[in-house]
Amino acid sequence: MKTRRGACYSCHAAAAAAANGDAPEAHHRRKRRRTAAAEGSPAATAGVPAGCALGDMFEELPDDLVVSILRDVAASAGSPADLAGAMLTCKRFRELGQSKVVLARASPRCLAVRAKSWSDDAHRFLQRCADAGNLEACYLLGMIRFYCLGSRGSGAALMAAAAVGGHREALYSLAVIQFNGSGGSKDDRDLRAGAALCARAASLGHVDALRELGHCLQDGYGVRRSVADGRRLLVQANARELAAAVASGAATGGGKAAAASRRHACLLSDFGCRAAAAAAGEAHAANRFLVDWFASQPLVQASAAAAAAAANSAGTAAGSAEEDGALRLCSQALCGRPETRRHEFRRCSVCGVVNYCSRACQALHWKMSHKAECTPMDRWLDAGAAVANAAAAAAGGPAP
Repeated sequence: MKTRRGACYSCHAAAAAAANGDAPEAHHRRKRRRTAAAEGSPAATAGVPAGCALGDMFEELPDDLVVSILRDVAASAGSPADLAGAMLTCKRFRELGQSKVVLARASPRCLAVRAKSWSDDAHRFLQRCADAGNLEACYLLGMIRFYCLGSRGSGAALMAAAAVGGHREALYSLAVIQFNGSGGSKDDRDLRAGAALCARAASLGHVDALRELGHCLQDGYGVRRSVADGRRLLVQANARELAAAVASGAATGGGKAAAASRRHACLLSDFGCRAAAAAAGEAHAANRFLVDWFASQPLVQASAAAAAAAANSAGTAAGSAEEDGALRLCSQALCGRPETRRHEFRRCSVCGVVNYCSRACQALHWKMSHKAECTPMDRWLDAGAAVANAAAAAAGGPAP
């Protein structure tokens, strides 16, 4: 094992010199350094043996030892700034911190780049981590490219690479793409492939994939219909949600009030009961990126403006083009997935106001807020007709 300067450890060098009959000093190539004592500084090697400088001790550390330390820092980093701060310590750390051994072990929180901090440097960092074989970086960069940057092919390829490695979020995202035919036409939907990807993600413990597969079995969507098996999977999904909520409450040290609210929260949210919103867990970094990205760069406004411009050039009404040509985001606030073509997502069958990229998002949004807001469309029409009749009666004219 060699140090950064190519010299062996001192003990090995001394043994080799003794075997050859040479002086040990002849096997050390030392750089001439100016110490504080040589410059006349009063802070002269207090507590350090004569002839030994701290710089020499640091330079004697082998590269593989420094790489192993940086690898552990990357694996335990709580934010991207943790690894960046370690790499900015010195030039040597900056060079060794870019090795594949370090980048391959970067934790999900170390890779959690925010949309407001997105830049070419962040893009290159995620690309280097993906090239090093980091599955989380492959998935995150794939989602950003597919939905935000419009690079459908490279984004899907990165997500596929993560899915092959067993990344459950990537498997579920590819299932959503297959169910919706995202990035293509409606004829590109592959229900069987989506169900198979959901089954693989569910076997790895993905709750949304388990719920999606349960609904597929109940409806015969991409698989042979089995109502009993579908209900069994939905019960398992809700049981896992409850276990996650209890575990998160125990980790945060919730009080008696929080424990009581979890205890009184109903379990079977998919069967009409209301479950605690905390059971949904924390959104993935990729979903947080999509939410923040389209909050600052609204997809709906951009697509509506493009549709309006096309309608004006065609001589049609801009208002109808804005209404029909605008792409929409998933109504589940923690999802962030946008449509890649018009009318890609399914609407709520009752009110027709909200739309979802998957049944899992629909179930989560229903128990979080939409259950209290959903109103049948015929009630809206009846209420509008009643208001119009009352206004016509007050004006003394015929009812419309």
